[in-house]
Amino acid sequence: MKVPLLDLKPQYQALKADIDAALLKVAASQHFVLGPAVKELESQVAAYCGAKHGIGLSSGTDALLIALMAYDLGPGDEVITSPYTFFATGGTIARVGARPVFLDIDPATFNLRVELVEQFLEKDCERRADQVYNRRTGGRVRALMPVHLYGQCADMDALGKLAKRFGLALIEDAAQAIGSECPGAKRAAGIGDIGCLSFFPTKNLGAFGDAGMVVTNDDALAAKLRILRVHGGEPKYYHAVIGGNFRIDEIQAAVLQVKFPHLEDWHRGRQRNAAHYDRAFAKAGTAAQVVTPTARPGYRHIYNQYVIRVPDRDRLRAYLGEQGVGTEIYYPVPLHMQKCFAYLGHKPEDCPESARAASETLALPIYPELTEEQLQYVVDTVAGFYRKR
Repeated sequence: MKVPLLDLKPQYQALKADIDAALLKVAASQHFVLGPAVKELESQVAAYCGAKHGIGLSSGTDALLIALMAYDLGPGDEVITSPYTFFATGGTIARVGARPVFLDIDPATFNLRVELVEQFLEKDCERRADQVYNRRTGGRVRALMPVHLYGQCADMDALGKLAKRFGLALIEDAAQAIGSECPGAKRAAGIGDIGCLSFFPTKNLGAFGDAGMVVTNDDALAAKLRILRVHGGEPKYYHAVIGGNFRIDEIQAAVLQVKFPHLEDWHRGRQRNAAHYDRAFAKAGTAAQVVTPTARPGYRHIYNQYVIRVPDRDRLRAYLGEQGVGTEIYYPVPLHMQKCFAYLGHKPEDCPESARAASETLALPIYPELTEEQLQYVVDTVAGFYRKR
């Protein structure tokens, strides 16, 4: 049996008539930049996330970048974040000239460990007037950027309290988490000062290419973000600040508008598939080898990825590939050990849980259109690998 990691064709076929009509509508209008589809999508996504403002952008990476730019972060500034994430999280911090402060993850959720953030701020930093400085580097700590990895929120209540206590901007990397929730039905991206979303095709809400958005409840930040996405021009051709060309395409917005009403159904499909995996792995007797994802009580996990922990991960992945099962490793090298961040002077043991996760985790197919037979085949194939060892 063939079980790809992701197959987007069934989703497109189900929506083909509406998507094709939306694309033709844009073509007929010849309005390709910041048109009506963009404005409508911004309003819909912002409301869905519990925010006042949505600013459509060219990618999830540019969402992170523009959020950092909105706070004028640069050389001498530091941003606390996770090393176990997609490269853009740390890369955008470095791109604005700031220094990423990588703190380790919780081994159950793979999200930033609150205790380590608190420990760093209390013991490794000092206050000077109303600013917080890293004692070791002398850098000014200005922002906290938690990542909601795999579709489950970080502990935003505790992290929000720390950000407020130490006067830090709270920027959510919610690229994988649109629709996920913290206790109290607080949705990802709408909790912090700025929330950053990605509509990359593999996401639960995916475009036909790169696209992203930031959402915020702050009127002044929203105004600045809108200016920054058009090269900092306000009015047009007059530039008090330097921004970039970060606009979302009208075509992508039109596609996303067609898909958006189906997002909740797709979340439920992924949750149904995750529940099937949980039950099937429990019945397969693989508890000693396979650690299934932890969904924290009171949190809503939307399973952008279903990630297991396993011994002999690389051999298992090769075997699954031979049996027709697609998988992926998110992520094989934590950011604190990436070559481009060697200047930070980290060792693997500085973030041991991130290093361990990089050697043990494996993402299994989870997209909504999978059949029960396909899901069971994945479980049976994993179990079969360990029975043969």
